[in-house]
Amino acid sequence: MSFENAAVTKGLIAFCAVSSTFVGIFDIKHYFHLQLIPHISVHHQYWRLISHNLAFSNSSDVFLASLILYNVGVPIERQFGSIKYASFATVSLFVATFLEFITILLFYRVGIDHIAMGPSTLVFAILYQYSRIVPAVYTFKIFGVPLNNKSFNYLLALQLAVSRLPGSAVAAIAGILTGQIYRSDLAPLKAYRLPPTIVRFAIQFLSPLVGSLRPPRRSNRALPDGFASGGAGVRSNSDAMRQNEEVITTARNSGLTGLTSRAQAPADVEPAASQSVMREWVDELTGRADRANAGLRVASETEIFTLTSMFPTLEREVVIGALQRSPNIEAAVETLLASQN
Repeated sequence: MSFENAAVTKGLIAFCAVSSTFVGIFDIKHYFHLQLIPHISVHHQYWRLISHNLAFSNSSDVFLASLILYNVGVPIERQFGSIKYASFATVSLFVATFLEFITILLFYRVGIDHIAMGPSTLVFAILYQYSRIVPAVYTFKIFGVPLNNKSFNYLLALQLAVSRLPGSAVAAIAGILTGQIYRSDLAPLKAYRLPPTIVRFAIQFLSPLVGSLRPPRRSNRALPDGFASGGAGVRSNSDAMRQNEEVITTARNSGLTGLTSRAQAPADVEPAASQSVMREWVDELTGRADRANAGLRVASETEIFTLTSMFPTLEREVVIGALQRSPNIEAAVETLLASQN
């Protein structure tokens, strides 16, 4: 899994890591701590209601939150879309902050008078959406306890919820309640979207900071193990083995290659609509169906003519065999060139 189509989640993880590191290096954690007495009741520092969501207090909380956001936030953002997901995150922070403030006002006499640092409420709000939207892929049992692939994310969230009791537990409960309120019809929160000005600003200035969101490029060619390694013993036998080389491609058949012109496409490539009963009968008579079932590609006359012109010293059967074992004419040229070395 990558950050493809998940720019907001990638930005959240990077922001949490950078802000928490900055706060720890410059020793300014006391500005991000939220406590009813004396911060709110005596000094009236209401800005701490917002600032305590900007950074975590230690590296373990940053690590757990990053793992949860990567495993949970990416699929949720792909379901919502980046704009709706960013709007959901903004609404969740304000609703969760209000719930935290009400909680410390009501329960400060029983010891709940502070909230743990960090955007834990947002993490748990996203986790609630994950529990409701994303289905389980597989289930298993450990000592008779039924679990699924989502249970590992819940275990990570449990560690984050009990890391700084009771403030971390309050943040976890507030985040779950925020997620429930967002999905319910108690308030029209689902219809809220960030203003277009903020969206344009984020696309123009913040997206370059996030970086590339392209998926990792994977090769569509599979070679035997002997060709993958570069050992001396393998190289000594590579010339003999290349004669029987079969290049397997996992990409869809594009029909024509760079060596065949587009003008020859109707003659070389048969469209899907022409696969009629008569065509299947003709393939059975000519033996093409047997070769296709055996995993051999049917070479066209144009490809055979091209290769026989390029390799006039080779017999026609050798050229046809190379084309049948290759996914395209380019791979067949490489095979024939390797066999002549």
